[in-house]
This record gives sequence, C-alpha cells and structure tokens, in this order.
Amino acid sequence: MNIQIQAVRFSVDKQLKDFINKKVEKLISIDDSILNADVYLKVDKPESHNNKIVEIKLHSSLGEYFAKKQANSFEESTDLASQALRKQILKHKEK
Repeated sequence: MNIQIQAVRFSVDKQLKDFINKKVEKLISIDDSILNADVYLKVDKPESHNNKIVEIKLHSSLGEYFAKKQANSFEESTDLASQALRKQILKHKEK
C-alpha cells in the first residue's frame, strides 16, 4: 500500500504524517481493493481561519474515492475527509 503525502509550499512534520497515515490505513482496512492513496495538504490564506485544506484521493481497483475538507487544523481537516471517504466506501460496498 502506497500513501503519498504532498504539501504545497511547506514541509510536513513527522507527527502529522503519522496521523494521516493512521487515518488512511483505517480506510484501507474497510476496503481491500484500495491500491494507493494521494494526500494533498494546502494552506488557503495564511491570515484567515479555516485555512487548512486536505484532499484525499483513494485509488481502488473498483474506482476512485475523493474528499476535500477545510478546517482550522490539518488534523481536523484530515478527520473530516476520512469520515467522508468512509461513508463513500461503505456506500459503495453496499451495492
């Protein structure tokens, strides 16, 4: 399983990488067909609130799942995005 984390114009510390990896691994445990994940971290406007954007794209043998969330911290954004992806995966598995 390959999890690619990319930050736009800043570097990601180990603690945040570990947090993101843990969240994505939980999603992968739900659906075995997920092959890899791309995570993009962006800061919208540095001086404003709710400016941390996380985009997660999961590539599966059955298709793709995508979520983009924005919040005060990358951890919160990652949490929201992983919840949205979890719903998508579970909905897809029910079909």
